[in-house]
Amino acid sequence: MTQLKQAAETFKALSHPGRLVIVNLTWEQERHGDELAAILKLSPATVSHHLSALTDAKLLQARRDGPYVLYSANRDVFSASLAHLVLLRQDTPPPGENLYREKILRSYLKDGRLTTIPAQRKKRDVILAWLADHFEPERDYTEREVSSKIAEFHEDFFTLRRELIGAGLMTRANGVYRRADSPASLEARPLD
Repeated sequence: MTQLKQAAETFKALSHPGRLVIVNLTWEQERHGDELAAILKLSPATVSHHLSALTDAKLLQARRDGPYVLYSANRDVFSASLAHLVLLRQDTPPPGENLYREKILRSYLKDGRLTTIPAQRKKRDVILAWLADHFEPERDYTEREVSSKIAEFHEDFFTLRRELIGAGLMTRANGVYRRADSPASLEARPLD
């Protein structure tokens, strides 16, 4: 689960007042569902629903003790600052970027092969970055090896080889081809 999704699940789980009370009740003492239902004067099914939401969000820990499942607040999660939950780390791609990439790959790939070369530059950049990821970094390739590798994915290896060089995803010097430092860094942005 990504950091963004985990933060959203945390806030969603805490958005109900009854769940906040459950966290409070399980902070100092483990409690089972029937006990919580009696304290809160709620049906066991309702309490079970809240317990599931809190456990899925990792806000409660559950352990079996005979016929009961005992719940306790997961203090480690609560020790994290609010800023930690809402700020994206540097290595987290902006929302939508991976979705766009996945959508393009689903549209243009069938059984691991490229069905057609996209005409639109942004879409082509996604495909080229995907193709470049199939080459090992810091390894020298002959033109024949590059053409053969590209041909595994599409018959027009000449155009794609030229596009990889033009996009800066591969370098060519004295007949030696090499993948550029970070092909995954050329990620297409979502359409404006």
